[in-house]
Amino acid sequence: MIVHKQAIKYSKILVFTLGLFSIVSCQNEATSFNTDVAVNVSVEEVKKKPIEQTLITTGSIKPEFEVNLKTELAAQYHLQKNPRTGKPYKMGDLVKKNELIILLEDQEYTNNANLEGAELDMEISEMEYEKQQALFEKGGVTKRELVNSEKTLLTSKQTYENAELSIEKLSIRAPFNGIITDLPYFSPGIRVDNGQEVFSMMNYSTMLMDLSMPENLLGQVEINQQANIMNYALPNDTLKGRITELSPAIDMEARTFKGRLKVNNRDELLKPGMFVKAEIVVDQRDSALVIPKDVVLTEGNRKVVFVAVNSAAQKRYIRTGIETLTEVEVLEGIKSNERLIVKGFETLKDRSKVKVVK
Repeated sequence: MIVHKQAIKYSKILVFTLGLFSIVSCQNEATSFNTDVAVNVSVEEVKKKPIEQTLITTGSIKPEFEVNLKTELAAQYHLQKNPRTGKPYKMGDLVKKNELIILLEDQEYTNNANLEGAELDMEISEMEYEKQQALFEKGGVTKRELVNSEKTLLTSKQTYENAELSIEKLSIRAPFNGIITDLPYFSPGIRVDNGQEVFSMMNYSTMLMDLSMPENLLGQVEINQQANIMNYALPNDTLKGRITELSPAIDMEARTFKGRLKVNNRDELLKPGMFVKAEIVVDQRDSALVIPKDVVLTEGNRKVVFVAVNSAAQKRYIRTGIETLTEVEVLEGIKSNERLIVKGFETLKDRSKVKVVK
């Protein structure tokens, strides 16, 4: 009876052991199966390329040269003809420096300026001075008489120059090459008041952008740094600019400092008043290992990527440099031409089996 009970006991132990062995075997088979399953991934070869680190700011842009011209006296208004069209000037016309746009007439003012009389007085004074010089060299006049003659000549020249300036107030000219932006209509010959705005123009082949930047960027932004200028209306065009002015003063309330960008707008793609985005280049590399920023994982304080070597994934700890919104420079951890895993990397571990797919 005792032997029978022991046999039953040993039989139960054997069954339990076999069952346990079966469970462990199944688990090992499952583990082995999982290890052998290859993860589908996509790869890109790591290449060298330029990269820029930028600071982004926004603002409105304005022309470097802009002017609103007003009359300096009350006179009759006469709009002149554009020599390129043969028609009176109009808004949108291109003009050249010193071109006469508007001529004002006032006979009383012209008479008072007496330009012709001032010119004759100057010529007479010049002849008298030359005569006194010749006499002085021969001892015919005193030094005092010669100096008085020279003084009279200088006074007559100044009178003539003042008369010229007075007459020039009747001519409203373009102060620089540019385009007419405003030309209020006045009937020909009508009398306009002193201080009347009659002509506006600008040249926007070069533009300016005033910046207001947070004080923590004061040490990063410098004179002559380049900038990329963009506008939503020009999605395929990026213009170049540079920092030309920086203020060392911090606004105590806003905690910002001021700067100014000059933008090359030679093709006049940007229009005055446009709202633009400026990417100020604070650091750049002409040739660097650059990878997509979204493939970089983190383990604590370390950055990780995976590369495909044969049919396995290798974990690489990397050190990075310049970063943009979408890319990052790699200083250590991977080499040029290695196959960086850019899709399917999220669940990978070191030495995971991978299958490269397009």
